[in-house]
Amino acid sequence: MKTFKIIKFLLIVISISFISLLIQYFNLKEDLIECQTDKGYISGGDILKVETIDSLQNLVNLLNAENYPCQIELNRYRIAYEIFTKRNPNAAIQFEIIFSEETEY
Repeated sequence: MKTFKIIKFLLIVISISFISLLIQYFNLKEDLIECQTDKGYISGGDILKVETIDSLQNLVNLLNAENYPCQIELNRYRIAYEIFTKRNPNAAIQFEIIFSEETEY
């Protein structure tokens, strides 16, 4: 009797799964037919976008590669300035005044 209940339960689960898959298939069938008949497809548009995106990504990578050494040097100056302010705070204040007021063009 227990085996019959398990088989009955599995049969119900399989039936519900099959029916839901069938409903899903018929809902997506119209979209599949539309894609196959080229309705709503812009020919060549995606290829041009991909080429543009690739060229822009290459430009960004190139600029990042050129900017990397400058960022390293800037971080080294920043760390050196922090050490300088700890060792000689009066000179650091004078340096900051010179940097903010006398170096602007």
